[in-house]
Amino acid sequence: MSLGEPLVELQAAPAGLDVEIRSVALLDPEDPPRAHPGELILAIGARGRAAFPALRVGGRDGAAAVAVKLDAPGQAASLTETAVEAGVALLSVRGEARWEQVDALARAALESAPQGLPGEGPEEGDLFALAQTTAILTGGIVSIEDTTNRVLAYSRSTDSDEVDDLRRLSILGWQGPEAYLTRLRKWGVFQRLRASDEVICIDSHPELGIRRRLAVAIRSGDRQLGTIWVQEGSTPLTEQSDQALLGAARVAALHLVRRRRELSADLTLTRTLAAGLLEGSTGPQPLASHLALDAARPAAVLGFSCGAAESAAPELTRAEVSNLISVHTAARHRSALVTQVDARIYVLLPQLPRSIDTGTLRGWAQAITEAARLHLGLSLCGSVGCIVPGLGEVPDSRREADRILDAMVTVGVTTTVAALPDIQAEVLVSEVLALLSAHPEMRDPRLTALIAHDSRNQGQLAETVLTYLNAFGDVRAAAAELHVHPNTLRYRIRRAEELTGLDLNRPDQRLLAMLQLRLPPAG
Repeated sequence: MSLGEPLVELQAAPAGLDVEIRSVALLDPEDPPRAHPGELILAIGARGRAAFPALRVGGRDGAAAVAVKLDAPGQAASLTETAVEAGVALLSVRGEARWEQVDALARAALESAPQGLPGEGPEEGDLFALAQTTAILTGGIVSIEDTTNRVLAYSRSTDSDEVDDLRRLSILGWQGPEAYLTRLRKWGVFQRLRASDEVICIDSHPELGIRRRLAVAIRSGDRQLGTIWVQEGSTPLTEQSDQALLGAARVAALHLVRRRRELSADLTLTRTLAAGLLEGSTGPQPLASHLALDAARPAAVLGFSCGAAESAAPELTRAEVSNLISVHTAARHRSALVTQVDARIYVLLPQLPRSIDTGTLRGWAQAITEAARLHLGLSLCGSVGCIVPGLGEVPDSRREADRILDAMVTVGVTTTVAALPDIQAEVLVSEVLALLSAHPEMRDPRLTALIAHDSRNQGQLAETVLTYLNAFGDVRAAAAELHVHPNTLRYRIRRAEELTGLDLNRPDQRLLAMLQLRLPPAG
């Protein structure tokens, strides 16, 4: 659950962890004993054993979970037993937490939860998920607050020893302790946050039980919407923490604007116009007018794919990747727009500096793929579309980004990020293979027969021929790659020629064999 430590703790989940919470309801002992399917019931005024009726009602009416405060540690066992019997999840709430705090945070998490719509970017996602992504990228413990220092979301921490007293009291008290807020005002921290976009460092104060922190303002134009705080844990923050925080603040601004219901329709329109421009179904002017972009400035598209398994990547993984990409690109280019089309995630980079080059964009994409590998354990492929003169040519950049990703998936390019000049030959070979795959009449039937022979007899003649040709006819090199004796390789080549009538001394037949034998297996 998003609320996590130190606010609530899961005591029982008889139906598993995938139960969907659809709404939040307060249940007072004076209320009629009823609930609704999918509700998170907050059993206020019913500590310990007094919460048994709420658990039984929740189980009877199909509630998702019941949250209860405990009078004593030993009560957890009996409440857990009752919850399991009732078939409803049980959450224990810290005694210091206020019910209105739990209610507000739970409703905020539900309102900002991703809906899984096609092309939906992280600006439509969960504020708690953004806090977690920022924690991963900085190596710290993150909280997101509004301008009144009220905690809106925070990252999870598996080690309670890493959490200092300020963070614990801030979450349990729903806002920073007044004594510490007074010190921050005295040190000029809030004034600096109001005045600039820079990341501010607050040194540790062991005598106050406070560890080192970074802070950055969340802004919409000149107005401050809130602050992101990162507390250093048992290990130092990462070197990229400042940059990650800048990106996170820009993404968080979209969340907070949406929470205030000021521009929710505009955000939906932005997503629709960006996806339409990438696909070529919408011209550049609607997006340029909507976001006040200079359509005549250079633009480019970055593409990202989960490789050969991109279509099978779970929605949760793609949401995590979108969050990570958004934070990284927003830190480098304020106007960056992230959207998903089918199984791929794209970054539209409008109104780029005229001095920017492909190498710079390649570096941005490389940083993203490295972060995905390091923090998400995901092998991400990235492509850099051509830099085009203006928004009108963005579909050309997206097509080039797709050509590169297609080649990286089908030809087996070893690099994780590429622009077209880096792998132009591989891209063209990939496209020739796609043409051969789509047009069986263009293939040599003798090679088709060789593959069929191998399939029937569990043979390796086709693989041997391709390895031999890839080695430019060097028998010893090909034999070493296949881990066979050179004489065995010579025999297989002769056998393949005898079965098919191929003459591998002829350049045109060698060329066609090298291409056709690279096609993926049928079916």
